[in-house]
Amino acid sequence: MNNRISGALRSPVAFSVAAGVVIGALFLLGTGADPVTAYGAVLTGALGADGIGSTLSTGTSVLGMALALAIPLRAGLFNMGGDGQLVLGGITAAVTGLYVPVPAPLAVVLALLAGMAAGAGYAALAALCENRLGVPLLVSSLLLSYPAVSLASYLARYPLKEPGSSLPQTRALGDGVALPAFGDSTVTVGLLLVLAAAGAYWFTDRRTALGYEIRMTGLNARFSAYAGIERRGLTLKLMSVSGALAGLVGAVGVLSFPYRFVDGSLTAPGYTWTGLTAALLSAAAPLGTVIASLFFAVLQVGGLAMERTTEVPRELTQVLQAIVIVFLAARLRFPSRLFRLFRKREAA
Repeated sequence: MNNRISGALRSPVAFSVAAGVVIGALFLLGTGADPVTAYGAVLTGALGADGIGSTLSTGTSVLGMALALAIPLRAGLFNMGGDGQLVLGGITAAVTGLYVPVPAPLAVVLALLAGMAAGAGYAALAALCENRLGVPLLVSSLLLSYPAVSLASYLARYPLKEPGSSLPQTRALGDGVALPAFGDSTVTVGLLLVLAAAGAYWFTDRRTALGYEIRMTGLNARFSAYAGIERRGLTLKLMSVSGALAGLVGAVGVLSFPYRFVDGSLTAPGYTWTGLTAALLSAAAPLGTVIASLFFAVLQVGGLAMERTTEVPRELTQVLQAIVIVFLAARLRFPSRLFRLFRKREAA
């Protein structure tokens, strides 16, 4: 147990987070703010009674997108088209909920499934571009995201626009066509769906042959090919699952308040890039992805409280995220050296 704790403290992830906190404190001191007060406002605003609901709501989308991007990343594949798959899932769920004439509970289920299918199909298209046309997945997924976002924007502004509204949004979904919420909060059953996806990811990663193949491909693609793992098929599978999760997040966003598709509401908060940051920070490990997603959700929600309390711009929390990733990418080994020095002194 002690070895695990010391190993976690020596890891590049722990050092990167600590470095981000320290450098963030220096930024706060430079602006004349008290770092203790500012960080306290972040924690209170995100985890206090008034902010925990917003944190869980934000965490639902952040964790969903983090899982969507972590699954292919585990195999060394970069899905950069999260925004496109997200909005396609959202607009498809909105159309299903509005125009499919079925009872409300069934409409919710169909909207979720339709959103997942739209995201999965579009992500699979990016995989086919690599498998069949030789376009790198990073490029194909990123470039395919733009027409998807534009298509959803067009639909929300013109053919599906709510009559008489000045906002680019669809009509509100019918009565009962919404995910059940917990009490009076904005937290919905979507959180449970995302947590179930995280559990399925963990089980697949740790307890199945497919999870082993994914990890081996991420560690050494050439070795996995020699071992008989068919990379093209694996790419198509992982991208389809990734897109389905992104589409699920979009559908959950539409089936939650304000119960409609609003142009830009799914992409403006930056869930895709925050999710990618969480996946990178955790090295796409299932449990680490959940923890990193919660960490960034706390920063995102707590930043607003920090801005109200200390008048420090909430953009500082985005700077902290960037610092953490920069230090992680640098792979600094200072903690390991320090721990080795301490061990030598203890031995002496």
